Amino acid sequence: MKKFVLLFAAFTGIVSAVSAQTVIPKGWWRASLQRADGNTIDFNFEVTYTGNKPTWFIRNATERIPLTDIRWEKDTLLAAMPVFESSFRLHYEKDGTLRGFWTRGTSANDVTLPVTIVHNQAARFPQHVQPAKHNITGRWATTFTDKKGNSSIAVAEFVQKGRQLTGTFLTPTGDYRFLEGVVSGDSLFMSAFDGIHAFTFIARAGNNKKISGGRVFSGPASTETWVAEANAKASYSDTISAVYLRPGQDRLHFRFPDLDSNMVSISDARFKNKVVIIQLMGSWCPNCMDETAFLSNFYNHNKQRGIEVIALAYEYSDDFHRSQKSLRKFQQHYNVQYPMLITGVKVSDAARTEKTLPEITPIRTYPTTIFIGKDGKVKKTDNGFQGPGTGAHHEEYKKNFNALIDNLLKQ
Repeated sequence: MKKFVLLFAAFTGIVSAVSAQTVIPKGWWRASLQRADGNTIDFNFEVTYTGNKPTWFIRNATERIPLTDIRWEKDTLLAAMPVFESSFRLHYEKDGTLRGFWTRGTSANDVTLPVTIVHNQAARFPQHVQPAKHNITGRWATTFTDKKGNSSIAVAEFVQKGRQLTGTFLTPTGDYRFLEGVVSGDSLFMSAFDGIHAFTFIARAGNNKKISGGRVFSGPASTETWVAEANAKASYSDTISAVYLRPGQDRLHFRFPDLDSNMVSISDARFKNKVVIIQLMGSWCPNCMDETAFLSNFYNHNKQRGIEVIALAYEYSDDFHRSQKSLRKFQQHYNVQYPMLITGVKVSDAARTEKTLPEITPIRTYPTTIFIGKDGKVKKTDNGFQGPGTGAHHEEYKKNFNALIDNLLKQ
């Protein structure tokens, strides 16, 4: 009898989902990633169709991330992110809800979180609907503190229109990309999801001068606290993540396979007498995604000027085929025409710099960019990347980048 009850329960659990390959309704959906501590990471996406082909656009403020690799396997709906080792396995329930799991690859075991997705929900935080008591638009000196008591400095920049809130955090190692949320009463709620980053920020904005009681929920278990003070001149030092040439060194020497297993060296004739931009990156890195989009567009429009770009990838795994598969998504999605080389050294390897680029001090930030002049010598190193989520800072970065390249071309 007990076995019969178990079998019946399993059967009813299966048929509760819609078994046919259902057409997922168009419009806005709200997804909630469910952490074991009861907190959720919420985001929105829009389902559209071109003919019978669906596209899901994940929204983070002004950003739209298109998912086109969407398919059914029997009664399971699979949706893969366009870059990263990140995807959803979902069932379409009879009540019109999508339920399942989000999974992403890591250097160890995969991370998996349950997800519930509800139709006709364009709002990110529909449960928080009070009028905002304060407007927190502006620049904020911010301190994050982890569970071990270690603190780090960042700069928050927020734009509030009514209750709606957007912004980002700038740090020495990169930015938090596009955050979106609301101010409800005296509290703020913001989140972001891009396939790797999965954040929820909450805090109390008791006035427009101080933010207190902040918490950050990241991924399946990470939690930090944060506070901020309004400061139009807030800044941080990026020296802790900077990379430099070691004494006595003035150029790089490396040779690694590209995505087609062809060996590529900085000494190859292709790079002689040209300005070469070296991108230290990984296919797991959202800021590298932003930089790849920028560098690919820049290269495709400027390579005829005597410019080359080389990406050196430090991946979760030293398995060539896993790295190749993940990097190929970057290459295809961003139309990358410059060489993407697989170093074969894990990003978690403490000796990664010595094994790949012993001429420089330890790599601490991804992306890190190295600029080489036409004489083959390193002219500048730059850690981090101020992406499009930083607004005016991104525009300033592009202006300075172009000025540097113009100057190197004249030398």
